[in-house]
Amino acid sequence: MNNYDWWKEFKMLDFLKHVGRYARVGTMVAKESVKKRLESEQGMSYTEFTYQLLQGYDFLYLFQNHGVNVQIGGSDQWGNITAGTDLIRRILQPKEGEGGFGLTFPLLLKSDGTKFGKSEDGAIWLSPSMLSPYKFYQHLFSVPDSDVIKFLKMLTFLDMKVIEEIELQMGSPGYLPNTAQKLLAEEVTRFVHGEEGVREAIKATEALRPGAETKLDWKMIEGIAEDVPSCSMAYGEVVNLSVVDLSVSSGLLESKSAARRLMKQGGLYLNNSRVDQESKRIEDEDIVDGKLLLLSAGKKNKVIVRIS
Repeated sequence: MNNYDWWKEFKMLDFLKHVGRYARVGTMVAKESVKKRLESEQGMSYTEFTYQLLQGYDFLYLFQNHGVNVQIGGSDQWGNITAGTDLIRRILQPKEGEGGFGLTFPLLLKSDGTKFGKSEDGAIWLSPSMLSPYKFYQHLFSVPDSDVIKFLKMLTFLDMKVIEEIELQMGSPGYLPNTAQKLLAEEVTRFVHGEEGVREAIKATEALRPGAETKLDWKMIEGIAEDVPSCSMAYGEVVNLSVVDLSVSSGLLESKSAARRLMKQGGLYLNNSRVDQESKRIEDEDIVDGKLLLLSAGKKNKVIVRIS
């Protein structure tokens, strides 16, 4: 439901009369989330302060009109949820045990204290229309060692003994880096996107790894097109153009000197093949299926060049 449907006709004076008079300022200020903001350098705006009343009234409206009696959220929502249960109790005065209830669960935090999967590092969507299985897999594969064991425990259904064994292996000399991350990415992607989603993500990950020997085709590259920057260039502009020039004109790198420096370091790739000669120019056979080129700067930064 869209809460604007019941807020759009609600006038300020009516809100103060029907909701505001039941809100106790002392209770609102005592909320942990409010205390933290008031003590911070940024402080807190009046709009932010009153947000708990808006969310609280949403709960009351849904309780009264649609029989919704439980609100569930992350632990940071406790203050907003209890604002709702409090308004329900004060305004509607339901019988004992028939009011609103709140349920919270711990936030999934990274070792640095920030939320995992929110806007700090790009939202991790569950829907494949918002985030491809490949990109979803990559987010989980990129989890640092300091977080991976906690996430295996919280996000997978693996036996705890299996996870504890992996934790032990991580501290041993023969441990293959990213083994735990690979397991996390596979397990969670399988749970969210199914077996086909895992296969698609692993195939794309392997194929698109710079230096991989897998032969690229345009369908494979198109599979990651939504998650990778792209540009369009005419065939005549591209053929016989140096890879150094193309890496700049495509937006992959800022300057020719940066491209040359990266090339000397062994980090510039054309269709997953390392470019080690500054004289290398784009040839007709480099264009994948006559449609695309894939340029990579290191392992993570890529750009797709569409041939028009």
